Amino acid sequence: MPILSPADQEYLRQVFVERLRDPITIQLFTQRVTQISIPGYECATCRETNQLLEEVAALSEKITLEMYDLLQEGAKAREAGVEEIPAIILKGHNKGTLRFIGVPAGYEFATLIEDIIDVSRGTTELSPLSRETLAKLAQPVHIKVFVTPT
Repeated sequence: MPILSPADQEYLRQVFVERLRDPITIQLFTQRVTQISIPGYECATCRETNQLLEEVAALSEKITLEMYDLLQEGAKAREAGVEEIPAIILKGHNKGTLRFIGVPAGYEFATLIEDIIDVSRGTTELSPLSRETLAKLAQPVHIKVFVTPT
């Protein structure tokens, strides 16, 4: 059963046609869905995240989904700085690394969609004042935003 309703799929398909400019890649570091549970390797939200991102990627030819199993492809995960799953990394025109840890549900889903668009376009809708302020930063900044499901 799909996570996204047919109406939501059609809406997002149209948004992607109108707003995506260049191709992007979504890298998903996850746990392969199996019937066997490995102690110490349980992922409460991997199944939902896998399905959700498969559905999103299917809505546009400009979105490529790459899935990596944390256990089987540990070197790739370490190279990407991934320690927790599910981890989502968006690659395109972004200068830094944009990643989500956990399932992007609720309000975070809208943020994921806007970030996909921004990475595809290579720009954001930040105000000129915000851009000016950020341009003054002298060294790299690591920003973490924590959310809780409601």
